[in-house]
Amino acid sequence: MQKTLTIEGMSCGHCTNAVEKSLMNLEEVTKVRADLASKTAEVEGYELKDENLTKAVEEAGYEVVDIKTV
Repeated sequence: MQKTLTIEGMSCGHCTNAVEKSLMNLEEVTKVRADLASKTAEVEGYELKDENLTKAVEEAGYEVVDIKTV
């Protein structure tokens, strides 16, 4: 399963690293690639729940504004 998260608040490489690290801490996530230019994070894993992904991003200090299943 793959989802694309649109994230507000990322402004530098440190921000993308923080988002990636927080999402990778979720057991169900197997791969993450955050992109500063598009303000998105591509997340791969199994049984990805929007609420868990949102919570992880918020704990890193950012806001999820949209989640799309790819």
